[in-house]
Amino acid sequence: MGMKRNWNTLFRKARLAVNNGYSPVSAPQISSLKALKSFLDLVHIKHCLAKPFFEQDDYPLVESRELLPSFESDAFEHKNLPGFSLVAFNRPLNYFQEVFQYDVLHTLIDQGEAFHGIACPLERTVISQNRQTIINRLPKQLQDDFRAAFQQRDVSDIEHYEDLLPFLLEMDRAHVLALDGFGSYYHAGVYASFPSDLDSELKRFGLRIGKFAVGDNVKYELNRSFVYNFFMELYGFPVVSERRTSAALFARRLFKMGEEFLIRVLGQSDRTITTLHSHPSAKAYPRVEKLALVAVDPDQKDAMDQLKKGGYFLDARKRVVILRIRYRQHKFNPDNVRQDRALSVEGQEVIHPVTGKALTNLNIIKDTTNMFLRLNDIVRGEYEGRIIYKRYEVVENTETDDKRLKFLYSWLSKHQRRIIGYSDEFYSKVVLVLDTYLLNPDSYEIFQDMYELYQEVWAKYSYIQQARKVKILEDLVEGKRKGEQLSFLVRLEGAVGLLHDLKFEIVNYFEELVSSIITNGERLLNTRYLITHYVEKKDEDLSPYGREVKKQYQKLVALVDEFVAIRKSRSELAEQLLQQSA
Repeated sequence: MGMKRNWNTLFRKARLAVNNGYSPVSAPQISSLKALKSFLDLVHIKHCLAKPFFEQDDYPLVESRELLPSFESDAFEHKNLPGFSLVAFNRPLNYFQEVFQYDVLHTLIDQGEAFHGIACPLERTVISQNRQTIINRLPKQLQDDFRAAFQQRDVSDIEHYEDLLPFLLEMDRAHVLALDGFGSYYHAGVYASFPSDLDSELKRFGLRIGKFAVGDNVKYELNRSFVYNFFMELYGFPVVSERRTSAALFARRLFKMGEEFLIRVLGQSDRTITTLHSHPSAKAYPRVEKLALVAVDPDQKDAMDQLKKGGYFLDARKRVVILRIRYRQHKFNPDNVRQDRALSVEGQEVIHPVTGKALTNLNIIKDTTNMFLRLNDIVRGEYEGRIIYKRYEVVENTETDDKRLKFLYSWLSKHQRRIIGYSDEFYSKVVLVLDTYLLNPDSYEIFQDMYELYQEVWAKYSYIQQARKVKILEDLVEGKRKGEQLSFLVRLEGAVGLLHDLKFEIVNYFEELVSSIITNGERLLNTRYLITHYVEKKDEDLSPYGREVKKQYQKLVALVDEFVAIRKSRSELAEQLLQQSA
């Protein structure tokens, strides 16, 4: 009964929403994408997140780590939860000229009549035709309920969208919103199919970033998974369902066409409302945003106090909040050690369940303390939860070393780019925990029995250790560290020390890291100022400082040459093995 009361009072002060204030407005005022998005936020949070949460005791809340890139594959499909997709255009539609298929709904305004509430044959015909269009796409068991609910109402009117939404959630395909002849939004269509040309888009993208080469099957096979994951992550998704894949590809197409649009998807497996939309400041890709119900970690005491005081909990007992995450896309950079980073968190907001006010000063999902505590729980066997190991195997809890290693592999894969880039203090804590567990003499025989899995974890850990040093090398090449401008001598000495250490760690060989080492080393060596003022001058013309710079430069040349030789020998060996296997 308590749940029922909570649901009945939820959003009692908010009906239609615009801008950030969620103030009540009439439907004709929704005339911009920004206003429409605010309205949709309110309605979708209410009916697609909050309502299922209050109606189900076991609602599967989204774990905060699930909202951190890179996104994981879904563990389960929750058939009893709502799912939908929609597209909105900031213009009137031209039915024949559109680049996708949908069943059209007609607005009364666009029929050239101003009815002012007066019934007439044309008005009744349009309303009836719109109603029948939706009935044709509804499951039979819902058709009578729909007729009763919309007997005299125009389903194209945005004012009825909230009442219509439960029926739209029962459709497999998307619904469409657009501007009418007077510049206000209306419900323009149903049963829309988003065009998807995945093969061509993926290959074009892979060729553009240099991961594919025309006619090179081996390179395509080796890099296809990386390109596919990077491509999808740019649009806020893992490699998953057709609904989300087609939404990403359609958003890409509309953005390239210069459209002002909004695409929104709710997956029954990810329980997350993902929005892709154009924005004046978005130059390369549409913006990505997610809405989800998340349980705040009990260790975040200060955040809990602030949320409770401000009334931001949707359910205080379960510590549940409505969380909005905004992301920033990154262009592919082959020279960056974190080249797999397509997306990062730009901002996060907790949405007040009644007023819609956004609280922006809390860090709910990107907390290093929580990440470290989870790592501790994993190695101690105290973590309760589930992960997807290598995208296919569901692993629950960490009561055995086999499960702990699989959790570690997934944890390292998930947070790889963060471990590489976060502070020295955080990194040293991670190293201490991992070394204590993985190098424990008492576990030697246990790990020998699961040797292959143990080596997989070590390979992932070794990659991160090497990549961390390559990241430091990148900073040295840029000439700045923690905002401090570095001298050439400091940069060269640091690079020489790093490459000397990495040379002995290369027993765990990672092609992309070696290439990044060579590229960054050569960038520093090819610095024009360095060559002109130190390298090309005779020793007697240099100061003691200058002679030391030149000496370190020569050491770096030798080390870079060694890495070039290592890469060449590895490439020749790989080619020989490939020929033998053929």
